[in-house]
Order: sequence, then C-alpha cells, then structure tokens
Amino acid sequence: MAMLLPAQAQIVLFWGVQYIALYNDAYGPSIGIKHPRALARPAEENWRELWSDLEPLLRGVRETGRTFAAKDRPFYIERQGLGETTYFDVSYSAVREADGSVGGVLCIVTDTTERVRFQRRQAFLLELRQALPGLGDAERIEAHAIRRLGEELGAARVCFGEDLGDACHYRVSQEWAAGVPSLVGDNPYAGLDPALYGALLAGQRVRHEHLADTPQRGASLYVPVLRAERLEAMLAVHFHGSHLFGEDECLLVEETAKQVWAALTHARAERALHALNENLEERVARMLAQRESALLQLHEARKMEMVGQLTGGIAHDLNNMLTPIIASLELLRRHPQPERAERLIDGGLQAAERARNLVGRLLSFARRQTLKPLVVSLATLIEDMHELMTRSLGPTIVLRIRIDTALPGVLVDPHQLELAVLNLVVNARDAMAEGGQLTICAGLGEDDGHQAPNPLAGRQVWLQVEDNGCGMSEEVLGRCVEPFYSTKGAGRGTGLGLPMVQGLALQSGGGFAIHSRAGQGTEATLWLPVGEAPQVARAPAELPLTGRVRRVLLVDDEALVRHATQMQLQALGYEVSEAEGPLQALALLDQGLRPDLLLTDHVMTEMTGVRFAQQVRERLADLPVLIITGYANLTPRELHGFEVLRKPFRQDELAQSLAQLLRGRG
Repeated sequence: MAMLLPAQAQIVLFWGVQYIALYNDAYGPSIGIKHPRALARPAEENWRELWSDLEPLLRGVRETGRTFAAKDRPFYIERQGLGETTYFDVSYSAVREADGSVGGVLCIVTDTTERVRFQRRQAFLLELRQALPGLGDAERIEAHAIRRLGEELGAARVCFGEDLGDACHYRVSQEWAAGVPSLVGDNPYAGLDPALYGALLAGQRVRHEHLADTPQRGASLYVPVLRAERLEAMLAVHFHGSHLFGEDECLLVEETAKQVWAALTHARAERALHALNENLEERVARMLAQRESALLQLHEARKMEMVGQLTGGIAHDLNNMLTPIIASLELLRRHPQPERAERLIDGGLQAAERARNLVGRLLSFARRQTLKPLVVSLATLIEDMHELMTRSLGPTIVLRIRIDTALPGVLVDPHQLELAVLNLVVNARDAMAEGGQLTICAGLGEDDGHQAPNPLAGRQVWLQVEDNGCGMSEEVLGRCVEPFYSTKGAGRGTGLGLPMVQGLALQSGGGFAIHSRAGQGTEATLWLPVGEAPQVARAPAELPLTGRVRRVLLVDDEALVRHATQMQLQALGYEVSEAEGPLQALALLDQGLRPDLLLTDHVMTEMTGVRFAQQVRERLADLPVLIITGYANLTPRELHGFEVLRKPFRQDELAQSLAQLLRGRG
C-alpha cells in the first residue's frame, strides 16, 4: 500500500477472499460516483453490474497466480449513474503472502475509452463516406445511413426530420425503428419538445437522457442540420429507457447528420437535373458537344490568364505599398529618433492610404464595396468637381460640360461616383498627350434614344465622358476592363480604373459601356438608376468636445483590430467597454452595462453585426449603432437602418461618424 498510494498510475488492490477494494487517488475517476463509497469495501458491492465479468478474471489470478493482461478490454460500468461501455488496458497480477500464497490481486489499469470511441467514430464515418456515393438515389442513401447509425448506437429509432419552413413542423420520409411508434409523415416539433425548434435553429443539440423527460418514453437526442443560418433538417435518435449521451456519441450523430445530409442533397440535385435534361440531352447533345468542348478550353485558358494577371497585379502593388510601411516601422523601432519620426510616419501613412485605395478599387470591381447610395444631381456633382478636373487635365485640354440641371437625380454613392468620373477624366487626359477636347454630358435614356445595357432595370440616366484622343485598338478595347490590365507602362497606373467604374455601375443597378476607335477617341458611358429627389449631403459632424464623457461598447472578434480601435476611441475622449464577440457583449448588457453607443464589426463568427445590433436594440431601443465592415456587400435593406463605416478608417472618419450618431442626444 505504501507503494500503491503515491503512484500516478491507476491502481486498485482487491484483497482477500472478499476482494476488499483498496485504491489510490488516480483510480478514482475510473469508477466515477462510486468513489469513495467503494474504498475498503468488498468489490461485489460496487462492481455489481460487471461482477459476472470481473469476478472470473480476479478468481483466475488468485487461484493460479498467473497474470492476466489485455488491451482495450471492454467493461460495462455504471460510473456516472447510467450504464456505459468503457475500455481499459489492464494488468491483473497476484500479490503473495509471506508464505507464498496469493493474498490479493493488484490491478493496474489505463482508461482508453476516449481513444477507442474516437477510433470507432472515425472508422464508422469513413465507412459511411465510402459507401454513400455508390448507393445512387437519395432514398437508398438515407435508408442505409439511418440503419447503420441505429445499429452502431443500439438505438430504438433513427430518422431525419426535414423542416417544412413554417417553424412548426418537420417531415419524416423513412425511419429505422424497433418497437416504437412510427414518426413517418408530418409532425409538430412541439410534440417532441416545446423548445426543440428554437434550440435547433440556434445550432444547439437537444438531448433527454432520462425516461421522464420526453414524451417518446425513452432517451432522445436531436441534432440540427443548418445552412446559411436556416434549419434544413434534424437527425433524431431515440432509445428504449434512459441513456447517457457521452460527448463522443453526440459528435458521432452530429458528424453523421452533416455527412449524410450533404449526400442526400447532392443525390436529389443530380436526380432533378437528370429529369430536366433527359429529353433535352437527346436533342442537342450531338450539336453542342464540339462547341462546348471548344468553349470550355477557351474559358479555362482565359480564366487562368485573368487569375494570374489579377494575383500578380495585387501582389506587385501591395508589395510596393507594404515596403515603405515595414521599413518605416522597423526604423522607428530600432532608431527612435524624434527628428525623423514624423517623416517616417507620414511615409507609412501615405503607403497605407494607397493600399486602402487599392482595396477599395478591388471591392468596387468585385461589386463587394459597401455603398451609401443617395439621390444625387449629376449637374451639381460635376459642377463641384469642375475645378479638380481642370487642374487634372492641364492647360492643353479643353473641358466642356453639358448637363441639364432639370435632369432627374440618380441613386448612387456620391463619393464612389466622384472617384469613377475622375478615373475616366484621367484616362482621357492620358489619351490626349498633345492636347484636345474632353466633353462630359448626360441625359435620360428614354428621351434621347440612348440604349441602356439593361432595359429591364427601369428608368436610367446616362453620364458620358468623351475625348478625341488616340483611342484604342480592338484588342485593347476587348481587354480594357480586365483587372490590372494597363497600357500606360510601369508605375503609371494600377489597371483598376475601368474595372472599378464598371463595378460601381453594376452594383448600383446600372451598367457601363465603352466605345473607341484607334485615332478617333473614346466614349465611356455610365448608366445609373433614377432616384426620387436630390438629397443634400450633410456636413461632417464636429467631434463632441463638451458635455459628459460618452461610453462606447466596442465589439470585434479580431483582437488586433479591437485593440487599435479602442486606442483611437480613447484618444478621442470616449470611455470604452470592449467585448471579443456578441455573446460576451450581450452578457455585459445583461449585467447592467448601459453604453451611449454601440460600435460593432459585421463579419464575426458568432453572428453578424447587423443581427447582433438587432438583438441589442431589443434591450436598448434607441441606442445609436455604427457597423464597421471591410468586405461585406451590404445593401440598405440588409443594414436595417444602421449606419456603416468602411474599414480601414482614419481617426477623423471614426470621430465624424460617432459624432453624427450622437448629435441631438444631449
């Protein structure tokens, strides 16, 4: 016993004819709630459920003196109240008295239950993954999967319940069942558990382990199958009587549900496509085969060329911008000399601003820029840009503007439209190296015969930038809207100007067209949807410098971004309460936190910023909210009226956005 008690290995000594149990602390978890009741008591009292299995092993060692050993030996034991099959590596050896007789059995064990269950789970999932594709139709896939899972778990019933979309009912097409009432058909969720649908929609597993907890008169487990935050189905597992659901068993059911539902969805889609094309393929297969093959080869070649050009262009430009940023920061860290710190910081900020503009153009090209559309008067916007365009063109180019002030306003992000027009003006300037004339005009498509690219998009206004410069060849015209394609030479352009203009027009609900002939000039035309009435942009809000200190609740799951934003807010005079995710933030509000403003990221792992803000508004109905985002293509409808600030942002942009939200709140 002096050697047994301090040992770190799991050891129990069964002594004498009654097998009195003496064990160390390391062995306690192996018998769970039986400890410490089992200490110094006959083994049969506390190992009753497996005594018919354990006693012959102990008696064999005691009578023969020979050691018994086994790897991953299964034992059925009730160590958590309900029975479960566990696995151990065991070594049972004789402990002898001074006269040489066997006085007891020393058992050294290692609990391998988790490893064995993990291996069995992986083997089951691998077998399923290999078997399902060969079964063909969805009915055979479902039947095979629920049967195998039922056999693996020893369940009374296994079935998929497909959600019917009314938040109340699910449909069971087939089930694997033994000795339980059938669930095939349409059933209410509330018949299983009143809170079942809400929990499944939230992505939670629901389990009832004891007989009295469920109307199914037995233990049950339900796991959801979600796609894009929508409940598509649940996988239900029922048992006769009570059953303890271990974490490994729950994981097996969850992973099976995902794997099988994906196979079912794929099989159903294939069957629907086959039914749709069955007759069509017979009529057109021979005519289209050769053409499709040629188009596929052309498409692949073109796609690879564009991907290479896109990634190469991004890498080249970003490397040029990152180089001065990294160099400036390293120099400041190694040689923090005040006399050159300002110059290095300014250089790094300029490079970062260029990178921000590059990302903005990429998002515009990809139609992923978060726009703030207003109804804008083209005449007013172009007039406000007149001086800037004149300086950009220089004295050798004559600028003419012909836009009727009575023209209807257009619905567009005014800042992005200014950038688009400036891009077209700069392109025209570069095409007129010897001087020339640039004309900007606009009109309503339905009045002057201009043909919109998308006639079904409703009333549209066209804005045209026309030059009499060198024009473009057919080859250049065909590629001019490709990202990073440029004829200006190294260092004179990113090749994202025209893609950005096209992306803005398409994302705004309009279109873009460009016509050019070598030696005769170029016409670039933007089509934009008509708005109701011009809106006047509000003047930037001043930073609130009076009144009480405001508290901001900052929520962002990126620690670096959250820390940098927190320092910006504190530098602006705000008090900051931060949270690393929506759930932590909601907990702070439930604990009594009452901020003056909520600043939250949009793309987070737990939920989107808009959805989180809606939940906060249920607690604090009039709390101002500012959504910050670096990618999401959010429409005004998706924003639900919340203000948005695009990443990356400068401190003055953050200050203006917050001050505008807080204006009028005292």
